[in-house]
Order: sequence, then structure tokens, then C-alpha cells
Amino acid sequence: MLRKIDHKNMGSSESPWLKSLFHFSFANYHNPNNINFGVLRVVNDDLVSADTGFDMHPHRDMEIITYVLDGELTHEDNMGNRNTISRGHVQYMSAGTGIYHSEHNLGKDVLRLLQIWIFPDKKDHKPNYGDFRTDEKDRRNKWFHMVSAKNGEAPIKINQDANFYVIELDKDKETEFLVDSDRQAYIVQIEGSSEINDVNLNERDAMEVVEENLKIKALENIHLLVIEMKKA
Repeated sequence: MLRKIDHKNMGSSESPWLKSLFHFSFANYHNPNNINFGVLRVVNDDLVSADTGFDMHPHRDMEIITYVLDGELTHEDNMGNRNTISRGHVQYMSAGTGIYHSEHNLGKDVLRLLQIWIFPDKKDHKPNYGDFRTDEKDRRNKWFHMVSAKNGEAPIKINQDANFYVIELDKDKETEFLVDSDRQAYIVQIEGSSEINDVNLNERDAMEVVEENLKIKALENIHLLVIEMKKA
């Protein structure tokens, strides 16, 4: 089963310093038929102006992954962490029993990021923070397994049976991705346009997939994220 989600039909929000695209209900966008996809609760595609950002605020009982696409993101939290990451780098938090953090664009250029929330496997995990810095070669024309469960092989491990894969595929190249039985996946077309099982995805579109073998062709240079998880 495949279902394309056109980015023009997603929720959105705009302020003088922040433009957001909401894949699922969030903030001022509420759709009772679009709360989550399995354990995936939030995918926000944010554009943050220079010298602005999100001041210190709380989270709990959520696994939070932030993937930077352009610009620089500076994180600070009440556990004493402070780090700046850029394109292709990832910040992750297990909010657990509670954490306060801030996210700012202290650079000169617009910051684009994907913030993704995953329901944890249980409540009240011990809060945890980390970041991982990848090279473009890790994902150029091949899948890079970025996030996995605790018993998985990815460099980032979260408290849930979910996997994140990214790829930057050159124009006209093809690849495959298997969504196995009893599994489902959410695809984000980060950049460029692709053809997936005869369905065209444009930049910022998404797709829900259940138990399907995907054949992917890059119609131009593309950047894709796949979030794979147990079937709901």
C-alpha cells in the first residue's frame, strides 16, 4: 500500500522568523485524521531565520531526532550540553522523565531542519542527548542507516523499534527499499523529485508505505529520508 501526501495539503505556519510545514497535527494545525503514523508522531520541516530560534522549552516521554539540511543549529539543554551541527548532521534526545532545551540559528544563513518525534517504547526513560556528524559520502548513492532501536546497528539508538535511512541519489540513478511484512515506512522527499513505484514525489512531499518493495528512480538529484517501523 502506498499513499502520497502532497506538501501543499500539509499544515503550515508562518511568522517573521519561522516558516513550518507540519506533516502531522502540530501547534495551530489540528486534523483528527492526521495525528500520527504508527509510532511516528511529528515531522516538521522548519525554516529558521538567522539570529532567531526556539528558546528554552520542555519535553518529556518522546524520542526527538533533528536532521539539519541547511545552515547551522545550536542546541543547549539543562544537562549542560551545547553543540552546533550543520548539513547532514543529526541531533537526538530521549526526553524521558523531562528535559529543557533550546534550538537557535546563530549563523548568517537560513536554517532548514526536519524535527521528528517518535513515541518511546515506554514512559520515564532517563533523559539523554547526543549528536552524530555524517559525511556526504556516507549517503551518496547508497542508503545510510542513521537511527535504530537500542539493539540495532545504527550510530544513533533510540527507545523504539524504528529505523531512519537517508540517501542522496544522483539524477537517473535507481535504488530499492524493502518494507517487509508487518512493517511500514514514511518517506520524506527532502530535495529534488523522484519516481517511487510509478508515483512522482516532488520536493517536500511525503509517502506512507505498508509492506511494499519500493523501486526508486531519481528524476533529478534527490535527498530522501525513510522512517521504517513496526506496522501499527
